[in-house]
Amino acid sequence: MKKHKAPGDDPGKGSYRNEAPQSTSGRGEDYELIDSGDGRKFERFGRYRLIRPCAQAIWRPQGGDSLWAQADASFDRTHGNRWRLHRPLPQEWVVTVSGMRFKLSPTDFGHLGIFPEQKDLWDWITRMVEKARDRRVGQVSVLNLFAYSGGATMAAARAGARVCHVDASKGMVKWARENAELNALGEAPIQWIVEDVNRFLDREIRRGKRYDAVILDPPTFGHGRRKEIYKIDRELAFTLEKCWTLISDEPAFLLLSSHTPYCTPIALANFLRLATGSYSYSCIEHGEMLLTGPAGVLPVPSGTYSRWFPGPCSEEGR
Repeated sequence: MKKHKAPGDDPGKGSYRNEAPQSTSGRGEDYELIDSGDGRKFERFGRYRLIRPCAQAIWRPQGGDSLWAQADASFDRTHGNRWRLHRPLPQEWVVTVSGMRFKLSPTDFGHLGIFPEQKDLWDWITRMVEKARDRRVGQVSVLNLFAYSGGATMAAARAGARVCHVDASKGMVKWARENAELNALGEAPIQWIVEDVNRFLDREIRRGKRYDAVILDPPTFGHGRRKEIYKIDRELAFTLEKCWTLISDEPAFLLLSSHTPYCTPIALANFLRLATGSYSYSCIEHGEMLLTGPAGVLPVPSGTYSRWFPGPCSEEGR
């Protein structure tokens, strides 16, 4: 594994910090959590209110039946994966989340093309790229893996980064490009790659490529473009080792998030600790991603994250 020059003289290990995300959901943007409970979540995406399954919402709902009856549609996994329309729902619509515009469309799996629990991480990415940009000559290079519909890609690009967006799904890469167009980032320096992530990483290592920051949100189980199988418990350690090999000598950050139930914040932090152990003066933060709404609405834990960056934890880019 590649060694890096530390930016300071502290020979000790990097430090951990458990951090609660600072959410702005429900404050003038197009997403908010309305209620949750009994294995469901009730959310608003723009003008449309949707009910979807949520295994972690094991408490009772705060609102009564009259509140939940206001939903425009609900997704049901009990009798086959299908949407139940209570009012007309368009095939596509656009919302603004974290200051970025996203095209939404109901899918056969109950997804919409956005994971709003990541919005605070998108804000953090933008701040970190801006901070790195101010400290160097030239663009900050960011690699976004398992990049889905491009939230993290756009968060980096809007701060001036040169981004490589990688996802094994051709359809999702097309969707992400459409989102970039919606945000006037169609001409931004974004490279769009349809490829299996580990295969792509191996090729970049052979080419001697380097990136200042790496973002990854690996699936619990997935397939590559050539039917490669990705299982997070088997592959994640190797994927992170490859990512660390690609990190430049002036690293900005490494951000790992997950929706896998057993990938707790500490588990992700441990993965990053092992991957980045050669860098002596650094910080690792970890926490839960949350769906949130107005004051009084119970937040819903929706995945976990851990993030590494050089320097002390007091200088993470706020």
